[in-house]
Amino acid sequence: MQWKSVLAPTFAAAMLVSFGGSLRAQVAPAARVGGLPLSVSVGISDYNLDFGTDRRMQGAVIRAGWNLFHGIGIDANARTLFINTPPQLTRMQQSTFLGGVYYNAPSVFHIRPFVRMGAGTGLIEFPSRFPLYTRDTYTVVAPSGGIEVPITRRVSARAEYEYQFWKEFRGPHDLTPQGGTIGVSYYFGGFRVRQHRLN
Repeated sequence: MQWKSVLAPTFAAAMLVSFGGSLRAQVAPAARVGGLPLSVSVGISDYNLDFGTDRRMQGAVIRAGWNLFHGIGIDANARTLFINTPPQLTRMQQSTFLGGVYYNAPSVFHIRPFVRMGAGTGLIEFPSRFPLYTRDTYTVVAPSGGIEVPITRRVSARAEYEYQFWKEFRGPHDLTPQGGTIGVSYYFGGFRVRQHRLN
């Protein structure tokens, strides 16, 4: 594994957390969640497969999150990449099933940054010269970060970038798919947007 492939997403996540922490002293949080602290998100993903060169696929993701306190929560998501199989590959599908911990930073101008660390299982189908070995599972670790922007009291637009590490993929090296997702989140308890005030 190259160190820069590990340090880049870790550094980005650390910057987002510290960015959110520094803004806490300057602006009031723009959203307070009331009622049931549950959210559900759906989205469309576009990923670099890291299986060959310049090969991308699209798919869908669903996520459920539970806010614990002060923007910290736990969640789970399921993603599958199954659209636009590259013509060079006779078969390809990548699916992940991850649980994670996330942090929603205080909102700035109605934009709420977040970071997440997930881990779980990845299932991949791939072309093979062996007809009985075309599918396998691996341990996956996946840091990510993004933003949410409120649309209504309960609905927000969501954009996220994720970097995955499929551990020891068919050898000593990790497979590192990465890509972005756009979608929407629904908050069952809703949230109330407040006017920002500088100290």
